[in-house]
Amino acid sequence: MIELIATVESIQQARELIVAGINTLYVGEDFYGLRLPTSFKKEELSEIVRLAHKDNVKVCVAVNAIMHNDRIDFVPDYLSFLADIGVDRIAVGDPGIIHILKTKDIKLPYVYDAQILVTSAKQINFWVQRGAVGAVLAREVTYEELKIIAPQVTVPTEMLVYGATCIHQSKRPLVENYFNFIKKDEDTSKERGLFISEPKKKDTHYSIYEDINGTHIFATNDINLLPELDKLVDIGMTQWKLDGIFTKGEAFVEIAKIFVKAKEAFEKGQWTPTLMEELNQQILTHHPADRELDEGFFVKDPNEVK
Repeated sequence: MIELIATVESIQQARELIVAGINTLYVGEDFYGLRLPTSFKKEELSEIVRLAHKDNVKVCVAVNAIMHNDRIDFVPDYLSFLADIGVDRIAVGDPGIIHILKTKDIKLPYVYDAQILVTSAKQINFWVQRGAVGAVLAREVTYEELKIIAPQVTVPTEMLVYGATCIHQSKRPLVENYFNFIKKDEDTSKERGLFISEPKKKDTHYSIYEDINGTHIFATNDINLLPELDKLVDIGMTQWKLDGIFTKGEAFVEIAKIFVKAKEAFEKGQWTPTLMEELNQQILTHHPADRELDEGFFVKDPNEVK
């Protein structure tokens, strides 16, 4: 069965994604999770879980921030809260979180999400033996590598099929430091829409912003794997993530609906090149006009990924 996972930017959008047919909502609070469209407080998370479960939709909460000593002490109470409200699973990158789950006996399933580190079946299986119920594959993994990984794993592995890719994170406020150096007082938040370009490649457009977790830089192009979904289905990679961090509001809901149509077509055996082209054109209609799309690393030769 294909599982569609989508980020959420508001309680209203959560309602719309549920109606659209999304299987799992991905949410969190930025003190504990990375690169979320919105940082939800506890009462908002409770409401989203209530809404989702009412329609048999699951909720995954991001607990994948880089945890230093000043932050990890707050994690046990947060995990207990998530377990109490019935969160279906959490996304974890720091093994310290897994240690807390076990030592505090908190009954909360987790998927292993260490960003660029998850690139082999052996690593995924290592964490499965330690209780992981799934894993999030690095976005640098190519299709040729996926064909090797897929038959060797025993848990669902999540692939980004739509959205932006972070290529660098630093805990340091790099942009703020730059503006301080040139003696300018500027907004460095995501809402400002800052980007950087390579000196000799004027068409590059690396989105950059700062938040409580430091500085985040994104790839020039967002990912769209809709034309490649048949390959994912063929090798059994059917846990698909949609990330709306740069695709706001109704536009993201419309893109979610397109992937729901794709999922239903696969499940009914009705996926065709014509339908693929039709849905792909619809994605271009709703994707932000100032952001480009491509297949990312998926179509690359593994030897090219250096």
